[in-house]
Amino acid sequence: MAWKTIHRWLGLTLGALAVVLGLSGAVLAIDPVQQAWEAPAVPGDLPVATLVDRVTHTVSGVEEIRRLPSGAIVAFSFTGDQPQASYVDPADGRVLGAWHPSALPRWVKNLHRSLLLGDAGRWGAAAVALTMGLLCISAWLLLLRRMGGWRRLAGRVRGSLAQRIHVVTGRVVLAILCLSSITALTMSASTLGLVELDTRVEPEVLSVVTGQPDMPGAQLAALQSIAAKDLRKLNMPYATDPQDTWQVVTAQGQGWIDRYSGQMLAWQEATLAQRVYDLALVLHTGETAWLWAVILGLAGASVLLFWWSGIVIWWQARRLAPHITGNAPLAHADVLIFVASEGGSTWGFAQTLQDALLQSGHRVHTSALEHFQVTPATRQVFVLAATYGEGQAPAHARHALERITQQRNASAVPVTVLGFGDRQFPAFCAFAKALDQTLRAQGWPALLPIECIHQQSGQQFARWGASLGQALGEPLVLEHVPRVPSTTALTLIARQDYCAASGQATAILRFAWPEQTLVGRLRGQGLARFDAGDLVGILPPGSMVPRYYSLASGWKDGFLEICVRQMPAGQCSTHLLNLHHGDQIQAFIRANPGFALPRSTRPVILIGAGTGVAPLAGFIRRNDRLRPMHLYFGARDPARDFYFGPEIQRWLKEGRLTTLQTTFSRIPDGGGYVQNALHRDAERIRALITQGAIVRVCGSRAMAQGIAKALDAVLQPLASSVATLKAEERYAEDVF
Repeated sequence: MAWKTIHRWLGLTLGALAVVLGLSGAVLAIDPVQQAWEAPAVPGDLPVATLVDRVTHTVSGVEEIRRLPSGAIVAFSFTGDQPQASYVDPADGRVLGAWHPSALPRWVKNLHRSLLLGDAGRWGAAAVALTMGLLCISAWLLLLRRMGGWRRLAGRVRGSLAQRIHVVTGRVVLAILCLSSITALTMSASTLGLVELDTRVEPEVLSVVTGQPDMPGAQLAALQSIAAKDLRKLNMPYATDPQDTWQVVTAQGQGWIDRYSGQMLAWQEATLAQRVYDLALVLHTGETAWLWAVILGLAGASVLLFWWSGIVIWWQARRLAPHITGNAPLAHADVLIFVASEGGSTWGFAQTLQDALLQSGHRVHTSALEHFQVTPATRQVFVLAATYGEGQAPAHARHALERITQQRNASAVPVTVLGFGDRQFPAFCAFAKALDQTLRAQGWPALLPIECIHQQSGQQFARWGASLGQALGEPLVLEHVPRVPSTTALTLIARQDYCAASGQATAILRFAWPEQTLVGRLRGQGLARFDAGDLVGILPPGSMVPRYYSLASGWKDGFLEICVRQMPAGQCSTHLLNLHHGDQIQAFIRANPGFALPRSTRPVILIGAGTGVAPLAGFIRRNDRLRPMHLYFGARDPARDFYFGPEIQRWLKEGRLTTLQTTFSRIPDGGGYVQNALHRDAERIRALITQGAIVRVCGSRAMAQGIAKALDAVLQPLASSVATLKAEERYAEDVF
């Protein structure tokens, strides 16, 4: 929790300054790239002596030759009393034009190094660099925790659009930003006088006056042994001072050369501090390495994306922050509710449970799970626990199990666990299950067995509430109204009606999709982009409880399509099936990334029954690359409930669908149930699994359980199972 808090508040408080430094760094990265493209390349075997000879023949009065970090050669001279600086071609020494340092990079560099505040600004910039380092460290720790360790670091990123942007961007550029922070601090240590690059005193060397004329630069032995590509600066001796020397500076050090004999009078190797500084300069600015400068520029620009997506994530979490009302003091409460929640939504269920218990006359106290304890007044304890990442506890409750194991259950108070999670994750409700096992091992009894709520289902929560009321011997109604995103009006543009073999009306409904802007999507406004297999939440008139339907289309299709079956006393299904062309509904998108197909060429086995074929049809519809897809579809009567039948036959001809196996349970020789088709096709399924096939199952919970049992039997000769495929993230269900 500490690292998460550090990351959040450093980002919120100093994030804007980090954006300034990141964007200014991105602008500065353009300069090395531009200069590298403009600068003639210095031949790798060209000695400094030859370069001097060429320059002195074309530039009169030259006093200094400098090789810029970009590789360009600049000659400094005087024409009369006027200083001149000229680009020269190292190949022949000819003047290419005047050299004028650009004013804009100079201003941006001042902004980047000192925030335009002089020495005080340099300390401020160093503080921001330190902040960036802490942000990077905390980000790495949080990223590893979210993804489930190093091995899963490259796995699929789940969450909202802002979360995916934040995580994916971080996964790509976090190491570069961390390196930039370290190198910035290294250079700041020298700039601020905390580290001296060279404490040595320059040797007092003088040319020995012999009465002989100066030796031409081209003949100086010391310069003949130095490559021009290593040169940084070369100063010629003043003509008016016969004891003055040549002075050469390279990446390796600096030396003084006798003007008459051409011998090296003294040489000082670059200090370790200087070499570290030089390396940090290259790594931080990209000077001398234009391709690295491009990478640095992109990384610097990404800071804005980090900051913006982080603000959105913080705001979304703030909206879901717990605000429990009606809390009784802990010592006086007969019912305790403890919550473990990463995003905050589980607290809403806790509030609903608390309100219902208050209506029954209980005194209730709700708190975070890390505060777990019982008092003499406690009669019942409920733990509502969400699972984070790949089976971990929410950050604030990471030490909750330790706290529970340290407490003794002297009073035998029942502790009932309710888990919240997503079945698409291999470790569905793993933390809640571990918590329940720990409690039972410690001897705590339970009023009800552990129940796991899938995707925050209000209906499932209500059923659990009914069971709880029976166990308590008192009426208990849990009508949870979750906070829902802002909705968008969708207009019905087409429908296909069926009369299912069960007698229930069914329809495929197609709605126009209003495209949203990126800013609106980041802010959680309007209808987000979606893919087949995602969920659309629909609010029926007079209700604030959304019903979720799996999507049979993606945003690239240009429409939103679902398959709806009439449910007994179903408020939402009745509303949808009574819609006419042009009618509107209020809806929002909820991502279902665990069910999405990863980008791969591996074959796909699609298994669905009844209206569960909808998201599978969406996968096939968008199979533009003709990836091998094999559909197993079960229904009752091909004449009445073969949903998407004509489209499936067309996709089969187009190659979007490789094979089709159908079963119809209510007609003679219909093949039974879809599980029977799996057994009949066992050899091919085993072959596909051996090839790395991915499996997606959609239908009722009973159907999904039957499919899992059938596949376990089919895969037994391979020493594999559905559990194995789930652990490898190759098997996912969408059940209802």
